[in-house]
Amino acid sequence: MNSADRRMLCEAGNCLMNGDNTACNSLDVSDEEITFDACRRRRSYSLSQPPVPWFGIDIGGTLVKIVYFEITDGALTETGSAESVVAQTIRRYLTGNVAYGSTGFRDAHLQLENQTINGRTGTLHFIRFPTSDMPAFLNLAEKKGFASCSSTVCATGGGAYLYENVAEERLNLRFHKFDELHSLITGIRYIVDHNPTECYYYENPLDESTCRRAVFLRSLGPRFLVVNIGSGVSVLAVDGPDKFRRVTGTSLGGGMFFGLCCLLTGCETFEEAIKLSQKGDNLKVDKLVRDIYGGDYSLFNLKGDTVASSFGNMIHPDKRATATKEDLARSALVTVTSNITSIAYMCAKNEVLILYLQGYFGAVGCLMNLMCLSETKRAKSLQ
Repeated sequence: MNSADRRMLCEAGNCLMNGDNTACNSLDVSDEEITFDACRRRRSYSLSQPPVPWFGIDIGGTLVKIVYFEITDGALTETGSAESVVAQTIRRYLTGNVAYGSTGFRDAHLQLENQTINGRTGTLHFIRFPTSDMPAFLNLAEKKGFASCSSTVCATGGGAYLYENVAEERLNLRFHKFDELHSLITGIRYIVDHNPTECYYYENPLDESTCRRAVFLRSLGPRFLVVNIGSGVSVLAVDGPDKFRRVTGTSLGGGMFFGLCCLLTGCETFEEAIKLSQKGDNLKVDKLVRDIYGGDYSLFNLKGDTVASSFGNMIHPDKRATATKEDLARSALVTVTSNITSIAYMCAKNEVLILYLQGYFGAVGCLMNLMCLSETKRAKSLQ
């Protein structure tokens, strides 16, 4: 990522990360200068609502996921106030682009419009960039003085601990940390309750001619299984609104897939790894049942094209010579997803629901926790 790319990513990300006091940032907003006094006035705007911008951040082992709530109900602030300048700055950097440099992305296809949070109506935006870019992000944020006032960020994930001290020392930015699994469940419940098409399943999954994705129209219910695929994988059994337990997990997750692809194909980004896998054929890399038995293994109802050994054909020089980068990436993807599927199936032998939001649930949970923090502060102020 070049310096211009880093600057764009940092400017976009910093608008989100400065939590309560983003108004203090001078990010090229006409000729106005936002002062510390303006920040202090904005903090007293409402005891029942946290100051805008509202967001949650999940700093994972592979990706940083950010959920930004863009207020669109027309009652944001009065013209010329510090808060309205903040809103304009956030919108310019975040909603005006779907890419921030070469590695930061806003997943526009996931955004949820007409959402009501804490009495305000707006749009939820979902933004991500590699965790490996966090040091560059923090360096440029410090050099450009983006975080010029004290600020609190609701954050989860391992990075909330890993980057806590450097963010506070260099940017005067304090992370209010939340457990990532609690944030995950909170985020899932919110999204499922507010997006009727979030849950889906596959009808006739073993028949390619009739297999199709179908929306799960019934209520999710109090009990369900969550297979949380991040750098690693955790399987959670949810038994009620505030009750869940970690059943098991595996280290073969998104981090392994991306790491293998980097080693085997030379790719640099997760998106590049996925694109390679979409064009490949794992059957040229994996050893199949028919490679061992010459056909189906009928005694145990195993078809000939069933994978018997992931990457098993790569022990043969002639097979290695014909395997492409795309084939290797595809095999890495099939290896990881097959392992996860097997574990999930062993944990729950029933219909599996798939949640569409692709890793942002923890950040959504942090956004909900931000609202709870505001309510707690308001209650204390009234005592």
